[in-house]
Amino acid sequence: MRLLLPPSETKRDGGAGDSLELDRLSFPVLTPQRVESTAAVVGLSGEPAAMMRALKLGPRQAHEVDRNRSLRESATMPALDRYTGVLFDALDAPTLDEDARAFAAEHVVVHSALFGLVGAMDEIPAYRLSHDSRVPGLRLRQHWRAAIVALLESGADAGVVLDLRSEGYAELGPAPARGESAFVRVVAVDASGRSRALNHFNKRAKGLFTRALLTSRPQIASIDELIEWAHDAGFTLSFAPQHDAGLRELELVA
Repeated sequence: MRLLLPPSETKRDGGAGDSLELDRLSFPVLTPQRVESTAAVVGLSGEPAAMMRALKLGPRQAHEVDRNRSLRESATMPALDRYTGVLFDALDAPTLDEDARAFAAEHVVVHSALFGLVGAMDEIPAYRLSHDSRVPGLRLRQHWRAAIVALLESGADAGVVLDLRSEGYAELGPAPARGESAFVRVVAVDASGRSRALNHFNKRAKGLFTRALLTSRPQIASIDELIEWAHDAGFTLSFAPQHDAGLRELELVA
């Protein structure tokens, strides 16, 4: 099973790990793209005003330029601990026990705009780059899409692929449309039984759902087994109405 998570724009400072080593991240096939994206971001950080425009930052976020300038030398920490925000606060990775973290290392991938797909326990620095950032010479969709699509399609041995990313990050490298892959959409159900997509609670529900998977560590071989596990774990998860032959969708009720 592979869980694809979005990153967060907010990140913890510091870390106990050594400085960034791109070739030690998971999925080394992405190293050429990582070298290019890192060089582009570090280079632009030498022009603070231009970087703030590219990243859509306000005056109170000027420290993000410093983060990017020093990302090659900064201390690192596991990706799952680095990210903060609604999803990752609900997941609460620092409180996971050793077995849950080992399960995350094997099954959880975070999609970074800067590094592409990284393993949950890959050591990364704090940085700022989003899927819609406009860095000169770095068109993120063009930069990542083909490589990430190829990587995900080559991972048939991953079994169930559960795409919990936002649509913006999924566009940088869609998951393969095959039998045991699905995109998860968080919804609320009204009194008439109709569902509607959520925003803030979408992220929290995904964090809680991921944490439950990491703490229970089920052996899941199919989407049907995942739905059965979710029911037993107290979640409402079901197939969404299918409108085309693309990637199947699941609805998670918040």
